Amino acid sequence: MAEDSALLMMAKVLQAQKPKSNEMENAPAFYRNLEKALDKRRMDQTMLTLLPDRPVVDFSSCDILSFSKSGLLRMAFMDELAKKPNFVLGSSGSRLMDGNHAYVEELEHEVAEFHGAKTGLFFDSGFDANSAIFSVLPQPGDVIVFDELVHGSIHEGMRTSRATARRSFRHNNVRSFRDVLTVFNETLPSISSGTSTVLVSIESVYSMDGDVAPVEDLLQAARDVLPLGNFQFFIDEAHSTGLMGPQGRGLVCALKLEESFAIRLHPFSKALGSHGAVVLCNQTVKNMLLNFARCLIFSTAPSFPALASIKGGYSLLKSSLGLTRQNCIQPLVKYFFKNILAHPTYYRAEAAGILSIPLAKDWEQRQFLTHIVPINHRGLENHLLSAHCHFAGYCVWPIDYPVVPKGQGRTRVIFHADNTFQQVQHLIWLIMEWAELMLKRDRCGAKPLMAASEGNNLDWLTQVVRTASSTMEQNVVNAKEVEVA
Repeated sequence: MAEDSALLMMAKVLQAQKPKSNEMENAPAFYRNLEKALDKRRMDQTMLTLLPDRPVVDFSSCDILSFSKSGLLRMAFMDELAKKPNFVLGSSGSRLMDGNHAYVEELEHEVAEFHGAKTGLFFDSGFDANSAIFSVLPQPGDVIVFDELVHGSIHEGMRTSRATARRSFRHNNVRSFRDVLTVFNETLPSISSGTSTVLVSIESVYSMDGDVAPVEDLLQAARDVLPLGNFQFFIDEAHSTGLMGPQGRGLVCALKLEESFAIRLHPFSKALGSHGAVVLCNQTVKNMLLNFARCLIFSTAPSFPALASIKGGYSLLKSSLGLTRQNCIQPLVKYFFKNILAHPTYYRAEAAGILSIPLAKDWEQRQFLTHIVPINHRGLENHLLSAHCHFAGYCVWPIDYPVVPKGQGRTRVIFHADNTFQQVQHLIWLIMEWAELMLKRDRCGAKPLMAASEGNNLDWLTQVVRTASSTMEQNVVNAKEVEVA
């Protein structure tokens, strides 16, 4: 069953790569030109498409505490609806007009208080919030210094920012951060005089690397280089919310550094299993966003059901159920590291360049292990591992440029509260089975899957299917012929 559904999924991916513009000769120029633009992706075999839902063992979704899939969030949501039986379904307008009401303001206050912040402001998504923060808040004369791996939504905001300059520092590298601050302090009078501000952007846990920001060291570097104190820190806590700190309050609360951050972002779409995000800040920042954030001004306020699901998620975090689920993640990740490193195939595959797990190095020395574990690969071979797991009914996804830097493709594994040790053990077995297949291919002289073959835009994807499982060899050759509804 898992093989059949995976085969159908792969067939749909293959079908999506077929060029279309040559079929559009008689179509209006508008649609024809759009298909030409899409054909550039198809020729690179990077055309995206919506895939059918299917039952899998989840090592990929962002439902980290399994609030959503377990039904716990649904029950908390229904409890909240029962408390407000006469609720109005829609918000009927922008927050600045008819969409503001007591319930949303009370919930913003409750969430801000939970995270130890002065106030908060809800956005429809973390993407909208980050875009608004970095397009609205930096003023002329200010500069933005950001970790090179911050989320794309932050880059979206910076593109329309009025900041005088912006520059990245090497990922989690305090020395590089210090160097960038020093350059700005020595070359920009507005910074050296303290009349303008350096806005620093980091994440608590980086979503594609699974590592934690060296927050305290970065703060100290800023104090050293900018003794006038004209710097402010922003942190995106998307992947620490619900997982770090007391009751899942996040990394900043875990370190008791609430006063050191001008702005914190807590999305509700990860561990909380809901939708939207809150910007934690003071009233000045909130007023700026209310007055200048176009995605907020020109959007309808959250509906009552959306807010009730957020309320339900926080009710779970504050309960013993939340603590129990938060405590499930660490043992699973420790089990994974311990057992995959003990497998006899791992170091042979690592030496051959077939895979590596950077976070596995010295894992026993780290106090906190995140739920995100990337597996690095040669070229496009992350697609091979992903497909191999999918054929067995286990879901992990390949991650490629532009989500990660070019040449740094990986398979991302995400652990969840409802995963079992047996599932983790089977995932390890699948990864090592795949590694043995790849070692065998190398011994037979097969070339690594580094890029698409010219002349046949389905070639490397067909190879992904064909090499994904030793038991699928005869069936997957016909993947392109499977009828896709």
